[in-house]
Amino acid sequence: MINFQKNEQFEKKISKFYGSKFAVSTDCCTHAIELCLRLKKPKKVTCPNHTYLSIPMTFEKLKIKWKFKRIKWEKYYYIGNTRIIDAAVFWKKNGYVKKSLMCLSFQKKKFLSLGKGGMILTDNYKDFKKLKKMSYDGRYDLSKTWVNQRNISTFGFHYYMTPETAQKGLSKFENMKKKYERYKDYTLYPDLSKFKIFK
Repeated sequence: MINFQKNEQFEKKISKFYGSKFAVSTDCCTHAIELCLRLKKPKKVTCPNHTYLSIPMTFEKLKIKWKFKRIKWEKYYYIGNTRIIDAAVFWKKNGYVKKSLMCLSFQKKKFLSLGKGGMILTDNYKDFKKLKKMSYDGRYDLSKTWVNQRNISTFGFHYYMTPETAQKGLSKFENMKKKYERYKDYTLYPDLSKFKIFK
């Protein structure tokens, strides 16, 4: 059985650092955003021209109506008119935006580089519980094997962070928590509206 204690420890470290009440670790930021979209079910969203490819691809995957919008964002941006924030490049102590679902990335090029990984920050307990279940096949009690959880009632996805990645995060966090990263912005990304796949 997989031991998820490291995940819980890492989630608490990151939520305390950013200033949120709760955190849900995921295998990547894109899947963190996808889970939030599945939870909130927006019918229509906008997408910055300058962001990572997987964001508009996720809208297509979920059959959400969307269109590009020219936004010169810094630090992070909201997905359309939702509370969902793509904060993949944002690292700041007490940087959590209240009442949001803030999605982080620990991909290899990010400030806290773990190779892969993501997290959802929230101050809403109900959202936390639902997202936690959704991130791991509908399971909430990670101390039990799935065959012993016959009362699973949430449709979930296999998007959990591995304990090995969480351990790497715990090991690196102490050296990174006091460091400052210059704010990043939209100029990191090309204009996706010019890509053939999105025309």
